[in-house]
Amino acid sequence: MSDIFDERENAFEAKFAHDEEMQFKARARRDKLVGLWAAGLLGLSGETAETYALEVVKADLEEAGDEDVVRKLVKDLEGKADEAAIREKLRECLAEAKAQILAES
Repeated sequence: MSDIFDERENAFEAKFAHDEEMQFKARARRDKLVGLWAAGLLGLSGETAETYALEVVKADLEEAGDEDVVRKLVKDLEGKADEAAIREKLRECLAEAKAQILAES
């Protein structure tokens, strides 16, 4: 009987770890997509845009939640996009990132 509970516990732990990994990947992909969008607003393209997008991804590692990314983008996009537009783009890009990851699986 305890074997059944151990198997269930292991399955739940594995699912939790998988879900957390997928969430991390989706957020990183979202940040890159938002970074590329912002780079376009800033007039960046090619390798410079890719580098900027990676800076946005790194900004998300500073603290939990979206505030670190929003802060960076609000500062960088002053006069080009307001906080509400940035938050909306984050939502849009998260949905797109999740769809891309599911399509790759």
